[in-house]
Amino acid sequence: MDIILVPGFWLDGSAWDDVVPHLAEAGHTPHPLTLPGMESRDADRSQVTLADHVAAVVAAIDALPDDAEVALAGHSASGGLVYAASDARPGRVAHVIYVDSGPLASGDALNPDLPAELDEYPLPPWEGMDDASLRDLTESQLQAFRERAVPQPAGTVREPHALSDDRSRYTVPSTVIASEMSAETLRGLMAENHSFVAELARLDDYEIVDLPTGHWPMFTRPADLASAMVRALER
Repeated sequence: MDIILVPGFWLDGSAWDDVVPHLAEAGHTPHPLTLPGMESRDADRSQVTLADHVAAVVAAIDALPDDAEVALAGHSASGGLVYAASDARPGRVAHVIYVDSGPLASGDALNPDLPAELDEYPLPPWEGMDDASLRDLTESQLQAFRERAVPQPAGTVREPHALSDDRSRYTVPSTVIASEMSAETLRGLMAENHSFVAELARLDDYEIVDLPTGHWPMFTRPADLASAMVRALER
């Protein structure tokens, strides 16, 4: 299967470097994606929109042969991107994998209160993050992450998603790989009708599987992440 790999905030396609060989060994064809404005720290991010990022995922789908089996994998905030891309290309996506992530509903924005004058959103200091997010990251990995991090285009943080094809996107088989929060925690939130998982609860066909680690399993448990993705696609 062709797997389009979409990194979360502050990362380019190289975030998947340690996952790609395992997916290829399992017989899949991975396509790591670098989103607009994330090519380098020097890239112009001032005019990059959320729609641009969704369009980049859609373009990656369209670049594949019409008869290709396509899976989308989105990490963190890019769960909203792959969900929106499945909405934009009904019938083209065989499976969506949310890596410590989930779908976002139409009208949802990650941080609508981000000041309008900001063009970009840099990686915050580690001290401001929860210990659970950073679990299993070594000091050298934290340093490498900081050195490679590219500021996120601010428009992609504060702009809301605009979706259209409810019937089609709800039917796409989906897998949530739960790392920072456990599957049990996510199911508990769903039972409480929590807004964080409201759109996930609307899907017709989904599973939640555990991969206990921090928020970046592609760095902390890349082989196990690839194995979980392969199992999801076999389902």
